[in-house]
Amino acid sequence: MSSSFNDLAQQYIDGEWRPGTGSWDIIDFNPYDGEKLASITIATVDEVDEAYRAAARAQKQWAATNPYARRAVFEKALALIEERRQEITEMIIAELGGTHLKAGFELHLAKEFLRESVHLALRPEGKILPSPVDGKENRLYREPVGVVGVISPFNFPFLLSLKSVAPALALGNGVVLKPHQNTPIVGGSLIAKIFEDAGLPAGLLNVVITDIAEIGDAFIEHPIPKVISFTGSDQVGRHVATVCAAQFKRTVLELGGNSAIVVLDDADLDYAVDAAVFSRYVHQGQVCMAANRVLVDRSIYEDFTEKFVAKVKTLKVGDPRDPETVIGPVINSSQAEALSAVVAQAIQEGATAWWHGTTTGNLVAPAVLLDVPLDSALLRQEVFGPIAFLIPFDGEEEAVRIVNDTPYGLSGAVHTGDVERGVAFAKQIDTGMFHVNDGTVHDEPLVPFGGEKNSGIGRLNGETTLDAFTTLKWISVQHGRSRFPF
Repeated sequence: MSSSFNDLAQQYIDGEWRPGTGSWDIIDFNPYDGEKLASITIATVDEVDEAYRAAARAQKQWAATNPYARRAVFEKALALIEERRQEITEMIIAELGGTHLKAGFELHLAKEFLRESVHLALRPEGKILPSPVDGKENRLYREPVGVVGVISPFNFPFLLSLKSVAPALALGNGVVLKPHQNTPIVGGSLIAKIFEDAGLPAGLLNVVITDIAEIGDAFIEHPIPKVISFTGSDQVGRHVATVCAAQFKRTVLELGGNSAIVVLDDADLDYAVDAAVFSRYVHQGQVCMAANRVLVDRSIYEDFTEKFVAKVKTLKVGDPRDPETVIGPVINSSQAEALSAVVAQAIQEGATAWWHGTTTGNLVAPAVLLDVPLDSALLRQEVFGPIAFLIPFDGEEEAVRIVNDTPYGLSGAVHTGDVERGVAFAKQIDTGMFHVNDGTVHDEPLVPFGGEKNSGIGRLNGETTLDAFTTLKWISVQHGRSRFPF
């Protein structure tokens, strides 16, 4: 396993694997046992520049390549992921602390999105539009933007890097990818290796492993990329948006969430418990769509709470290499400490911990907190860990008010015995996505994914990916002579 990480512990620029020239190294650790997986000398501003220039050089010919030929690269990449499934699974477990369940979930979705990219290469269509001018032919061409900069997060790095990298490439663009410092291999160089082996021409995909302490805003300020696709916190996303707006760059921002799962009085209680536990605790709660808040009609609140806590107690916490483990480590010690502080603050504010295990290293056991005051800031922020807030409500009107009382609007879910009641409820929530009788954690290749409010700008997946990574050009042809006023 260590050899796999060491082999990929380099920058990938213009088709070459090479060390960075920065003055310090990023150390890649296993968050469960602290094992050093790799040491990577960081990329400098000069190497970011080289990566973008390489992508720009390669992109012109790639855009002119027959889309059927481009498609073959993605078919090969898909086959390689399937062929290397076990190795990639082990790398996800080692670098992320992801469980077997989480690794399987991430790999399944990654392959689904790659399959969509196979078809996406053939998706762009032009149009001929009517004109009020006699003899005028209006042609509308859809073209790649040129070069896309991608910044991916640590929680689902393989999937969330591919979600932007693959469609951007399929549509004829070049790409420079900057993975998160905690997941530089799975979110970065592993993807470069797969596309290299799949036959992607050199220079089209570049991976720079670095840190803003070294490069500042160079990655997003560089003049070459026309679009920056960022997935991460809303605080950083706001900065990315500000810098890019000043340079008239387009952004796709997939940011944080504070989703709620709502259980109405006519819900299937056992099913709602299963959905809520999964929605809160999948990958230790380190999911932007995770259900931070669990709202339950007061008439069934006591029964639901007992069933919910009983199920949470069965979740095995421990070594993510154990197939029985459900809760592995959070990504680093800073995150573990922050989560302990959240629980302490909630209790200080008057909450009751119906279940609260211990924190050992980066292993944070699940917590279930009741009676958190409705005016607590904890109910409005994103809590990236295995902590659930259970909140009773009296009637749908109050539930809608509580759900919307957050600066975020990414996902959510409602459980009810009446589907149309659920749809009517969903329409009242200020969010980009909402699910009836299901969990809050969903992503599909054809359905627009994104949030409202502080949860982001723009959408990915399906037709919205075309809007994200292509641009429209109007070319008119005048048949005959135009008449000019002078």
